[in-house]
Amino acid sequence: MRIHQLSVFVEDQEAALRFYTDVLDFVKRHDIPLGADRWLTVVAPDEQDGPEVLLEPNRHPAARQYQEALAADGIPVVSFAVDNVDTEFERLKGQGVEFTQDPLTMGPATTAVFDDTCGNLVQIIHVN
Repeated sequence: MRIHQLSVFVEDQEAALRFYTDVLDFVKRHDIPLGADRWLTVVAPDEQDGPEVLLEPNRHPAARQYQEALAADGIPVVSFAVDNVDTEFERLKGQGVEFTQDPLTMGPATTAVFDDTCGNLVQIIHVN
């Protein structure tokens, strides 16, 4: 068993696509119209056949409540691995990304948390 896809609820799919591709450097994998919404996924540029992140509309009341509750409590909805948290922190800050947690080392892991502009907090992590 392996991870195929995970969902990240977003307020606006087009804005999410821009942020996840233009700022985070993911690559669009699927963009399939589904009525008013889309089956819209992104992948890591070096793992284009790897796990997909579904940028899923938060139209369902439970999805919106879940998203808002996690953000209000400061809990990231997803965690992405990076080679160097400090380097990625500086790169993203240079693009105007707002961090809620600066790089923090806890044992073998270094993490930072930012706002994805789509209603979510996202963690980046590197484990030594």
